[in-house]
Amino acid sequence: MSLPFFVYGTLRPGEYNYRRFLESCTAAAEPALWRGAVLYEGPGYPYAVEETSAGAGGGARTVHGDLVTPEPEGYARLLALLDRLEDYVPGDPHNDYERVARAVEAASGPVEAWVYVAAPAVAARLRASGRELPGGDWLMRAGAPARTGSPGRPRAPRRPAPQPPGGPHTP
Repeated sequence: MSLPFFVYGTLRPGEYNYRRFLESCTAAAEPALWRGAVLYEGPGYPYAVEETSAGAGGGARTVHGDLVTPEPEGYARLLALLDRLEDYVPGDPHNDYERVARAVEAASGPVEAWVYVAAPAVAARLRASGRELPGGDWLMRAGAPARTGSPGRPRAPRRPAPQPPGGPHTP
């Protein structure tokens, strides 16, 4: 299933991991929203957690992000690369994230996209004692670098580091 990706943290256009992994293989990117989820601060990157019921005040909360459509010819390689970056292995109980298909809202209407969400154990910890990002937008967090400024702090996966499409670049 070749779905676009809904990205909400360091994979958003202009952010560190977008430049490392997506910039050279993106066919299109546009702002999008994911309703019914909460964004939590992690150690240099965020976690999205699906709400189990309506948020405080009775309304569903929203995560702001971007819908990224990769070039079709490198899709399988990119999917494997992002799975490794997000420390996701299908069925592994030690995942930090799970990759799930969810409906997100783009300007053109609802679109089904892959979203990396906090794995169940991580989500439970975040719901119990995590720090929510007000407004659900990683780019608006306190102390965030300007989008065109410093790259911020990259996340180090537990598994071997993935290589960008086309392999490592040497000067």
